[in-house]
Amino acid sequence: MALRSLLLARRLPARAQHLSTAAATAPAAAPSVPLLINGEKVFSAATEGIEVKCPATQDVLATTPLATPAELEAAVAAAAAAFPAWSRTSVANRARVMHKLEALIREHTDELAKLLSAEHGKTVEDAKGDIFRGLEVVEHACSVPSLMMGETTPNVGGGVDCHSYRVPLGVCAGIAPFNFPAMIPLWMFPLAVTTGNTYVLKPSERVPLSTMFLADLATEAGLPPGVLNVVHGAHDCVNFLCDAPEIRAVSFVGGDAAGRHIHARAGAAGKRVQANMGAQNHGVVLPDCNPKAALAAIGAAGFGAAGQRCMALSRVVLVGDSKKLLPEICALAESLTLGKGDAPGVDVPPLNAASERDRIEALLTRAADGGATLAVDGRAPTVEGYPDGNWVGPTVVSGVTPDMEIYKTEVFGPVLQVLEVDTLDDAVDLLNANPYGNGCAVFTKSGAAARKFTMDVDVGQVGVNVPIPVPLPNFSFTGSRGSILGDLNFYGKAGVNFFTQWKTVTSSWKAEEDEAVSMSMPTNK
Repeated sequence: MALRSLLLARRLPARAQHLSTAAATAPAAAPSVPLLINGEKVFSAATEGIEVKCPATQDVLATTPLATPAELEAAVAAAAAAFPAWSRTSVANRARVMHKLEALIREHTDELAKLLSAEHGKTVEDAKGDIFRGLEVVEHACSVPSLMMGETTPNVGGGVDCHSYRVPLGVCAGIAPFNFPAMIPLWMFPLAVTTGNTYVLKPSERVPLSTMFLADLATEAGLPPGVLNVVHGAHDCVNFLCDAPEIRAVSFVGGDAAGRHIHARAGAAGKRVQANMGAQNHGVVLPDCNPKAALAAIGAAGFGAAGQRCMALSRVVLVGDSKKLLPEICALAESLTLGKGDAPGVDVPPLNAASERDRIEALLTRAADGGATLAVDGRAPTVEGYPDGNWVGPTVVSGVTPDMEIYKTEVFGPVLQVLEVDTLDDAVDLLNANPYGNGCAVFTKSGAAARKFTMDVDVGQVGVNVPIPVPLPNFSFTGSRGSILGDLNFYGKAGVNFFTQWKTVTSSWKAEEDEAVSMSMPTNK
């Protein structure tokens, strides 16, 4: 389906009205991305927007409008108005909408993956993985009827029973990053709405198209008007969502500066906040590992998606004799193919933005000047047919030490830093001294060594011969320390807890009521 058709016509309700006199169409070369407000696609009155570009060609795919204050207020008002009826809808019927959404995502995965690849840059196969990991959360949301079960104790006193219920909060909001255009939005709104909340979602202004596609599918699956709303913008939009009094909780995934700002601002407004932030993930390689398996895992986790994953293995710690694997790591990096995401045989796609390319190249230059070795130098590569792409090739930086700028920085590119230590204890000390706790992995054939590592390392998600240990949704995403602000994690039981609150009812139904007046503190006996 043509991009213009997706944006301007796909499942657009015939009754759609506009909040402004802005034209309902836009130039074919760069259609404006609509908002979703109260079940209808709305074309913004905004006079400013951000171009959505193909990372390999710089072709402008669309323009993301910076929604006006009136449009943001309308989205929140629609969510607030929809909450009473939606929260009273049976949890079974809410879950049935998720069953339908699951089927629609499966049906349209190929179409969505091509769109996601076009706006983000990642390979089509990687885009399918992005979608599937989000789909798993939709599947998990189908189990909300059992996850929302409360607690009860009969006869806490004579003829007195106590019941605790999990009930929805109200209007919730999500602020999603650019690197997972499908997965992260699907971390957010499916669990929120199935637990009975209504939602206002702000996708990254750099990759809004996949979210609009998912919103179309959610509407088709049966979400009533106002239950899911999508707005677009940048800093002002984020601040609005943090401040709006109707919004009870905010979910965020992204960088440190934005995460700290959102946690502080939304928290000051009395909202719950879960903010997944930066990461500096390490893969610890022990001498007894299966070297071929370890190298394959490290290469995929370090260079896949051009390193633009919060769980990428960006640092390899070679323990003892495993330092002899450095030449093989370099050979692997040099064997990978750069190219456009929809081209066959591509291993490493372009970065999403030219500014990211420039930042990473400058960081690599400073690393080399500061004493590190660019064992494989991926700066300024040539990709035939795509001279304007945001290219940084697979890069291996050896001789890295913890005091270097590059080690202290979340590079977020196809850059693998190599450190060397003498013992497993040294490796654990290195990881525990790092301020982040998102993920790590150990590669070994020793159960004893693996157990020691998992018990001693202070990181929230640990893989044993698993390079990217992102838990399935029946667990929760449990990054720790500097990688999260807020005490309730995404999805799993923690996700249900985040989107609900307890209501406890104590009731007395006695055959004979005591009508005597007592001024003493009530007790249950």
